[in-house]
Amino acid sequence: MTEPAEPTSSSPALTTTTAAAAPAAAAPGPFALEARDVSKHFDGVHALQGAHLAVRPGEIHALLGENGAGKSTLIKVVTGVYAPDGGTVVRDGEEVQFTGVRAANRAGVVALYQELSIIPSISVAENVLLGEQMPSRGGLVSWRRMRQRARVHLQRLNQRIPLDLLAGELSPVQQTMVSVARALATDAKVLILDEPTASLTDTEIRELFVVLRSLRDEGVAIVYVSHRLEEVFELCDRLTIMRNGSHITTKDVSASTIDEVISTMVGRDPGSLYPDRGTVTDQVTISVSELQGRRVKDVSFSAHAGEVLGIGGLAGSGRSELLRILAGAQQQTSGTITVGDRAVPARAAVPQMLEAGVALVPEERRSQGVVLGATIRDNIALANIPTVSTGGLVSGARISTIVERGMRDLQIKAHSPRQPVGELSGGNQQKVVLAKMLARRPKVLLMDEPTRGIDVGTKAEIYRLIRQLAAGGTTVIAVSSELPELIGMSDRVLIMHEGRVSGEVDAADADEEVLLSYCYGKADVR
Repeated sequence: MTEPAEPTSSSPALTTTTAAAAPAAAAPGPFALEARDVSKHFDGVHALQGAHLAVRPGEIHALLGENGAGKSTLIKVVTGVYAPDGGTVVRDGEEVQFTGVRAANRAGVVALYQELSIIPSISVAENVLLGEQMPSRGGLVSWRRMRQRARVHLQRLNQRIPLDLLAGELSPVQQTMVSVARALATDAKVLILDEPTASLTDTEIRELFVVLRSLRDEGVAIVYVSHRLEEVFELCDRLTIMRNGSHITTKDVSASTIDEVISTMVGRDPGSLYPDRGTVTDQVTISVSELQGRRVKDVSFSAHAGEVLGIGGLAGSGRSELLRILAGAQQQTSGTITVGDRAVPARAAVPQMLEAGVALVPEERRSQGVVLGATIRDNIALANIPTVSTGGLVSGARISTIVERGMRDLQIKAHSPRQPVGELSGGNQQKVVLAKMLARRPKVLLMDEPTRGIDVGTKAEIYRLIRQLAAGGTTVIAVSSELPELIGMSDRVLIMHEGRVSGEVDAADADEEVLLSYCYGKADVR
């Protein structure tokens, strides 16, 4: 059995960032899972064409590529969600044709997605054994034996989560661990993780990595999908890069660099990820004075037309609550917000803030930003009813105009405006949220984690768009957990700590050490 061919990227390989030492990969041998020359098309569009993936027992294998590169489609093929139009799937050296997810699970192939399938209203033990035959006696579930079995799988992960606790009361990392334990309950030999750290803190990520390494050492094959390349270089043994539905290269992580991976993913030299900063005007667009909320404490600042104001801080620092208050999605307890030269009523809700020219792109785009089952056209139209209607009558022509403009300006990749948003990649879903809000032509655009869960190429597009908006006079206020992003995309950075502004710096003069000191409420270290 041979490993998939490794085409050499035509992109120049940069070497400014060196790879961290990766653990030694498992010895060559039969692959735990292979996808050979897989193709899949939808309505004439090729989602996969010549896709390859080969993961060995006892290795953590990164699957990388921009949004829309075909990663999710390939995962769905190897887990039985989709039947391939061409090519083969091989499990432990034998060709297989999974008829569905349960068939793949029975063969030991399990995928865990970013939106975990945890049922919050039932216990941890029930979630661990969900979908499996419950231990019973005389037709009645043996709760004692069920807890015993669930405990075994959690202990394998070195977890001490209370078994009777409702899953909805767990932290994000605990929910992830319960999902992994459920996979182990099905005797998973191939574990596919799609953006598993998207909602985890740094401490929780380290905890998850310990577990994944222990599973690798037990011989489990792990496919790791992430846009966080630093994680890939810390955790993974080998990597496979896809582009436009095709396999580009497979290689050892230790033989690559982050810059080389980016070049290969986007098919070109990425150059500067962040556009040049613009010129901030003297015109104050929004000002906040002594603002208070449940977590926000005495926050005051002003932002100007043409300015990109970055807001950072640790999780729980109040940064996201601040944006929700500014957008009217959460009420302030005191303080004033002034947009232009008009003070906003203290109890202004979202409609009033939109009318004032303040729009929010939320962090949780899937649950708060879009209606997944609705089309691109309907999502954009629903957020712009005043623009597309007169006297209560909706104009289809106006809807078409703003939808076509939004899809063109943001380069949304879709079959048509009538494609459901839930079928789009994460980056394109984020672009739909942006299109909805930009159609309102806001004076102040609030963005909470604007590039969370999207690939490097799409990040560059978002940064370019932010700069275009600022050049047109829009004020952009963006929250980010990533310090390099805060520095790169902003003109000025505010850092919050325990609800207060703990530091302010010009982004051009900022460095990560200074920002991190403010994140922890410490004085400037310079």
